[in-house]
Amino acid sequence: MQGYKSCEETEQINLFRWAAFAENKYPELKLMYHVPNEGKRSAITGSRLKQAGLKPGVPDIVLPVVRGGYIGLYIELKYGKNKLTENQKDWLGRLRVESHLTAVCYGWEQAKELIESYLKLGRTVQIKEKGDFDNDQ
Repeated sequence: MQGYKSCEETEQINLFRWAAFAENKYPELKLMYHVPNEGKRSAITGSRLKQAGLKPGVPDIVLPVVRGGYIGLYIELKYGKNKLTENQKDWLGRLRVESHLTAVCYGWEQAKELIESYLKLGRTVQIKEKGDFDNDQ
C-alpha cells in the first residue's frame, strides 16, 4: 500500500480488522476492545478524562474471556523500537497478580498469534455463587 506508514495505530487497526474477519472462528473476539488512553489532548480535555477515570499505562487491548486459568487477556501493542513506560510495566504487573494474562506484542501479527493461542486454551471453570450479578436468574 503506497503512502502507508505503519505505526502502533495502524498495527492496532490491522489487528481489529483481522479480529472482525476471524469472529466466525472465534466468536469471543466480539468482546475484544481497545482502551483509548493515548494521544495528545488539550489540558482541559486531559483533566476531564482523568476525572472520568482515564489512567496512564492501561494496556491497549483487552479480551475479557476466561481461558487456561486466566480471567482475561491484556495486550500492550508496540511497534518498532517503542518501549514500555513505567506506568505500563506497573499495570501489566498488577494485572498479572489479579490472574490476567498480560503481554507486550510488537506488531499485529504477534498479537494475533497470542490471541489465537490464548483462545485455544481450555476454558477456566467459573463457580457461580449466590448473589453473583448475572442475567440468568
